[in-house]
Amino acid sequence: MCQLMGMNCNTPTDFTFSFKGFAKRGGETDKHEHGWGLAIYEGRGLRTFHDPLPAAKSRIAEFVSGYPIQTLNMMAHIRYATQGTVSLENVHPFQREMWGIQWCFAHNGEVPKFTGKKFQDYPRLGRCKELFYFPVGETDSEAVFCAILNALRAEFASLPTLPNLYETIQRLCAEIVEGEEDETILNFLLGCGKFTQFAYSWPGKRPGSKVWNGLFFTIRRPPFATAQLKDVDYAVDFTVCTNPNDRVAVIATAPLTSNERWREFKKGELLMFDNGWGYSEIHDCHEVELQGRGLVSNNMPKQTCGGCPEAQSGFNAPTLLRNQVDEYFREQQQQQQQADGSSSIQLPFAKEGADLGCGSGCSGLAFRDCVTRLTGVDISPEMIDRAKLRGCYDNLLVGDIETAIQDANSKFDLVFASNVFAFIQDIRGVFASVRTSLNPDGIFAFSAETIDFDDAPLLVPEVDQVGEEKKEEDGRGIEAAASCDENKEKKFRLVLQSCARYAHEAGYIQELASEFGFEIVKTQESDLRKHCVHMVKNAVYVMACRR
Repeated sequence: MCQLMGMNCNTPTDFTFSFKGFAKRGGETDKHEHGWGLAIYEGRGLRTFHDPLPAAKSRIAEFVSGYPIQTLNMMAHIRYATQGTVSLENVHPFQREMWGIQWCFAHNGEVPKFTGKKFQDYPRLGRCKELFYFPVGETDSEAVFCAILNALRAEFASLPTLPNLYETIQRLCAEIVEGEEDETILNFLLGCGKFTQFAYSWPGKRPGSKVWNGLFFTIRRPPFATAQLKDVDYAVDFTVCTNPNDRVAVIATAPLTSNERWREFKKGELLMFDNGWGYSEIHDCHEVELQGRGLVSNNMPKQTCGGCPEAQSGFNAPTLLRNQVDEYFREQQQQQQQADGSSSIQLPFAKEGADLGCGSGCSGLAFRDCVTRLTGVDISPEMIDRAKLRGCYDNLLVGDIETAIQDANSKFDLVFASNVFAFIQDIRGVFASVRTSLNPDGIFAFSAETIDFDDAPLLVPEVDQVGEEKKEEDGRGIEAAASCDENKEKKFRLVLQSCARYAHEAGYIQELASEFGFEIVKTQESDLRKHCVHMVKNAVYVMACRR
């Protein structure tokens, strides 16, 4: 299949180093010799290069490799034709104008829903009822691009904010793969102007092939080092050609360098790249929007931040969580002090607090004034670096939240986790760690994506002798997983949504609260999205330790 390369930066940067190695895969170090293309944003314009010749032998590619065009946002594609002839019209990236913005798209994979049909017979995504964009060539890739744009055009009457755009693209991706999850391979880059690029991965292998088609990314940032290309004997010492504030995100089908840390996308993961960072949380997209980035058009009015209820509930999760905690402490203080009817609460109401999965620090900002000493915990060193810039934490720890909170050697009055459980399969261990780390009067507050299984049968898989989980799934996508502990089987009930987020059964969360001695004192729910026939809810819980 094809290969992708993308780059997103916080300052204008040339892409010649990464492209030099990438182009070699177009017929020299790999077999992708059926054409190549580049799309480079320069202000509101989009400079493109396309050639049906192999990138490794193309005079145009040779020229571009030595021409240091600087950009904030770009993508490249080398083609191995599995659909459509070897011709210029089938070379990626594809380009269209929408809302006065140049959009571009490059894809790796195969999408059965958009294969072997006339375009008018392809599924219409989202709210699309009439077609405005049509493919020029013969590929399923261009058909998917047109379908996404048609759906976005039908969804929004004004220029969407980044949170709304993220949620909508995520929903459309789930719609594309739904029902043909095993047959679909959908990895793409979607450029929507000079600042922002979306990357999505639904990875897989073609029948009979050993080649894994997914997506990886790395972020180059201080302290810079020397990077060595994999496909050509060439290295660059970035310490001598960068500035202290530079940051560059590079996305590729397979890692381009041999000595940098690359992370593979999770199945169904959508990342929004802007300013040289990758974002997967709605509240982070909201913050980027508030910085004046995102979609820029002279011709379309822009939505005010808020928009659709889904996006609003998502990026407001830290605030919603804080409001519920405030309400609980207000009631407690009124009871203890026999208050005179005042609705104010005394701050701070916790001496020691911990923010689990703190990420870039949005939740830390929301809780800062209610905690005397605040500790942030995240497994990603990059996120910890971003959280430091907030200046709202007294202590930051890199590590798994189950163990790091215990290694902090502190007893906490308040532990909170915003938008974290959606990325954890078995949350039982988190409950256990938090309970042992809380003071006797401590509070555990968190948000979660929840689902109710109604009366559907829950399939409990076997666990083999080496402890590896085996999963079974009923016809509606309901999964169960199990682990064994001295012959006592513990079940954790969940679904893995096609957006790569876990939704846990609401009843299971209630059972964990009871098991670990918590009383649910506050809860709030709102509809978030559909998973098959089930509604997934955005839920906020406040739990108090039972004495």
